[in-house]
Amino acid sequence: MMSEGLRERSKARRREAILRSAYELFAERGFEATTIADIAAAAEVSPRTVTLYFPSKLELATSHFDAAADRLATALLERPEGQTTLDALEIWLRAEIAQHSDLDHLHDRMLDLNPQLRAVTNARLTEVIQQGARILAEERGDSPDDFGPRMAAAAAAAVVSEVCHHAQEADVDKAIAFLRAGLRTLDAV
Repeated sequence: MMSEGLRERSKARRREAILRSAYELFAERGFEATTIADIAAAAEVSPRTVTLYFPSKLELATSHFDAAADRLATALLERPEGQTTLDALEIWLRAEIAQHSDLDHLHDRMLDLNPQLRAVTNARLTEVIQQGARILAEERGDSPDDFGPRMAAAAAAAVVSEVCHHAQEADVDKAIAFLRAGLRTLDAV
């Protein structure tokens, strides 16, 4: 009988093989032209196995990004008392860069070649950043609809996108300094 730990590692390897195969095929053939059967064949699993892990092709295409967005939302919502929103963002960015893998590069390549998927992930990022703007507004005593939190959220979205898509050259210190300076500028006006 397979131990629970071995079973979980086996599931994780199978899941990653499915993701990797899908992202490679989406980058080569395009999202629309790739079928679940194509992905299953490339991952050496059955089509049923693919759909057990990922109920739809779109869910498969966005799952890697959704996991990162969920980690960001958790970092913002569950930050320790006394930790600012920007501190939580910085810690999250550093953790994401430390975990950056070739799957991230493959995911980025897939998004570059499938604008419809890029639009879906951008919409999801916007949701998380808007949530961050609400948290920041509350932290600063502003209304979430005020200009400052909206500007901070837009800048944070650009920083997250730039840092995560260019992790090797990312300078988190500069990115966070940029955001902190922007907030100080908003306070001074």
